[in-house]
Amino acid sequence: MGDSQSASVHWRKSTASGANGDCVEVAANLDSVLIRNSQHPSGPVLSFSHREWAAFMAGARDGEFDFSDPSSEPSTFGDSSI
Repeated sequence: MGDSQSASVHWRKSTASGANGDCVEVAANLDSVLIRNSQHPSGPVLSFSHREWAAFMAGARDGEFDFSDPSSEPSTFGDSSI
């Protein structure tokens, strides 16, 4: 994704982001959801389909990525059935 395409979307950063700047920004267009490092806005952009993003958000809400105990990683981690 070029800078001109990246600049044409509305990037959002969580209000829960700390002052240290360790954040990502998210934007959406008709085709995809975009993710970039807020400290490097002209750097690489990850692009996901809306379906992939919905699956990720559902997993995050369900605690699928909560690794408080590293030995208890979910067995579905890396599941490519999406």
